[in-house]
Amino acid sequence: MKRTDLSTLLSWIVWALLFVGLPMAVAGWESHRQAADAPARVAVAHAARGKRPTTPPPPVEPVKVYALARDQAVAFNAAIPFSRDPNPAALPFLFSGTETDMSRAVDCLAAAEIFEAGDDAVGEQAVAQVVLNRVRHPAFPKTVCGVVFQGQERSTGCQFTFSCDGALARVPGPAAWARAQEIARGALAGKVYAPVGHATHYHTDWVVPYWSSSLDKITAVGTHLFFRWRGWWGTPAAFRRRGDAGEPLIARIAAFSIAHRDVTLPLPGAVTPVGDSAEAIAAQARQAIGLDQIGKSVGGVRLIALADIRSFLVELPRGSKPDSWPESARTFCAGRPQCRIMGWTAADAPKELPLTLANLTSMRFSYIHDTQSGLQRALWNCAVTPRAAKAECMRQRITAASPAPVLTGVRRKERFETVKIAPVAPSAAMPGAASNGAP
Repeated sequence: MKRTDLSTLLSWIVWALLFVGLPMAVAGWESHRQAADAPARVAVAHAARGKRPTTPPPPVEPVKVYALARDQAVAFNAAIPFSRDPNPAALPFLFSGTETDMSRAVDCLAAAEIFEAGDDAVGEQAVAQVVLNRVRHPAFPKTVCGVVFQGQERSTGCQFTFSCDGALARVPGPAAWARAQEIARGALAGKVYAPVGHATHYHTDWVVPYWSSSLDKITAVGTHLFFRWRGWWGTPAAFRRRGDAGEPLIARIAAFSIAHRDVTLPLPGAVTPVGDSAEAIAAQARQAIGLDQIGKSVGGVRLIALADIRSFLVELPRGSKPDSWPESARTFCAGRPQCRIMGWTAADAPKELPLTLANLTSMRFSYIHDTQSGLQRALWNCAVTPRAAKAECMRQRITAASPAPVLTGVRRKERFETVKIAPVAPSAAMPGAASNGAP
């Protein structure tokens, strides 16, 4: 080969490397750099999700569901994929408040469990976790009872259907109610139901609420689907709020909740003939009174039941004088800043909880004190135990013609959803991923 031909060939090789090899090398390097930078891009996305928005929390409004047949709703819900983002468990919820607040919170939470999930321990735990998640989230009320009964004043706007659809006219059976209370106490003492994570919403799989496409579907418990908000409002950082002290009194569950029943409401100006002040009684050493003492004599008074950690149902001693009944406070209420005693004679003593209106009507004596508010009252049933001072008399009750029916199944499981179902017109068109806000 001639020298000129060899030079020409080498020149072509150099130009080929410049115009073909170099771009390929650059492309390969860029591809490698993008692959290497992928974790960094993910980190940036997570960082953006971790910044609290400047806008207010999402609105919590009554919602409607699409007018779909059951099989259509099931198919629609099945087509919505579960979120691939992590689903960390919520932190333990440790309730702080007075004994009165604790008792009210337990019964509000238990009511949500049993009326929403029925007598199903797993479903009740899931409901309890959602309620406590809401208590910690800034979009919802700051108390357990406030969350459970949010919107109860509206016939179609409550957040939990049982609180505004007439279901509370029925009374849970004693065994079911006791188990719901036990689950509630555990949740308020830090027990976490991890599968639902930070879910604030749920519904049965045979309805399609408007919000279901705008929230992340994170898990299923039985036939119920659980959701959380997208973005920062659904992250653990959004669930840092502490609940407020001062659980409200919910008179609508007083039929089966002693904690929400003002059984000792005195007439104006009532005073108590108890020798010791509430502060003096509370300053004494507390006597341990537990479930193992039910049916036994405690300080000469038979314990019938424990309504909660500071409420005692007792059988008054046979042949005892009514003026001696307040002395039981020195036994049962010693060392307790809040305390309540309800007393019956042996013939009228209630056989089981929850109390009926007939039980309340036959109650002979009640005592209550609260050192925080300064309340101390001892009251008698003056219809059978007359008192010289009317201020010492309980308010008289009128027995209903027929007792409230006792729930056997409590609530069918299809009532597990948190929203009031209000079907839209059949002609309404279904948007692809529209939302009218969270319930």
